[in-house]
Amino acid sequence: MSKARLVHRCSECGEAQPKWSGRCPACSAWNTLAEEADLPAAVAATSGATPTRLSDVDVLVGRPTPTGIGELDRVLGGGLVAGSVTLLGGEPGVGKSTLLTQLAIGWAGRTLYVSAEESAQQVRLRAGRLGLAEDGDVWVLAETSLPHILAAIDQIRPTLVVIDSIQAIADPELGSAPGSVVQVRGCAHRLVAEAKGRAVPVLLVGHVTKDGGLAGPRVLEHVVDTVLGFEGDRHHALRLLRADKHRFGSTSELGVFSLGANGLEGVPDASRLFLTDRRPGVPGSAVTPTLDGHRPLLVEVQALTNPVQSAVPPRRSAQGLDAGRLALLLAVLERRAAMSMAQHEVFASAVGGVRLTEPGADVAVCLAVASARLDRPLPTDVVMFGEVGLAGELRQAAQAGRRLAEAARMGFAAAIVPTNTPAVDGIALLRARTIGHALELVGLAELTTTALATTGTLRRISA
Repeated sequence: MSKARLVHRCSECGEAQPKWSGRCPACSAWNTLAEEADLPAAVAATSGATPTRLSDVDVLVGRPTPTGIGELDRVLGGGLVAGSVTLLGGEPGVGKSTLLTQLAIGWAGRTLYVSAEESAQQVRLRAGRLGLAEDGDVWVLAETSLPHILAAIDQIRPTLVVIDSIQAIADPELGSAPGSVVQVRGCAHRLVAEAKGRAVPVLLVGHVTKDGGLAGPRVLEHVVDTVLGFEGDRHHALRLLRADKHRFGSTSELGVFSLGANGLEGVPDASRLFLTDRRPGVPGSAVTPTLDGHRPLLVEVQALTNPVQSAVPPRRSAQGLDAGRLALLLAVLERRAAMSMAQHEVFASAVGGVRLTEPGADVAVCLAVASARLDRPLPTDVVMFGEVGLAGELRQAAQAGRRLAEAARMGFAAAIVPTNTPAVDGIALLRARTIGHALELVGLAELTTTALATTGTLRRISA
């Protein structure tokens, strides 16, 4: 038997190169070439499928089966589809194993839970800590060898397979270490083939890199049907579940969970959760109706400014917000709304562990900073949204009707919006042309002028 030839394969595009280099010649990605054995490709098995007219395809075959976890079903479009392969990624400790343990125990049929990183005793102890019933038809296998896992599937014949995690299992025939590019790719292809052939849904747990992306070759995301991202701050109970890829439905849904002593609980009314601890009448607090996918959420934006007398540039800190976007909005406030921020530290935060990445929250950030700068609270029953341009103008945000309807449901009386926003029943619209006009609507424009005049007087006296 001839010895396998060593090649260097790119984890991004999968191209093989005869020697290592810092940059992949095929896709131009840096530091993605990893050494592996170039094994002969296996002959693909033919399924004997014949062409079928599109109108004759039975759509009921792909009907999803509910998982029993409402927020997970929301993201999956109703549940898991037979023969589908779902990849769940997230940082360590975010709750991936907790979610899958709840899913396995609550599944209506027989489940095989393959724990490649924990013992069977650890899995049962976790189920006990969560207070989950242990009388379900759940089978646990603490195994890392792919052939043994496939043999267990043959023996038990489950209706759901959970593998935690794909980076920890290995196929001895591939001749590489667990977690390597060749092992992750080869095991994933084999599990996808088994899922399709047996019409059994398979869930894979995937590790993430320090940048937040899924570890392993990019082909791992291509071969699976669904890629779910589970995220959250370990210092907060909030957990968010998103679909980055979903062949059976939309990727615009958001699942919201709260992590507690009894595991993960769905949060159907996320807006009320985010505003539970809000203190009305505090300077620097603004509420914005944001949109994550198709789901509207009311989020509190807080800001704090602190005057400093130093030659060192003042600090700008953003938590849950884009730091570059905050710097841009501060420049717009100074140039277009005549609000000096040069001698003030600025701290801005999206409360509750949520991240605001859309530009529709620009107005709320600006008004929160202005409120903190002038030490004057904003009206407690007013929400605000809209993108702020470099000229200070307010621009439209997507799906304004859904945002306003959510604000009206939560009892807010008015909303500061761009001028061409359509009206919605139950909430009054305060249309603003520019960020300066928005400051006038909340009664901060006159304070801004007074503050600037006072600052100018003080500067003349000191001079």
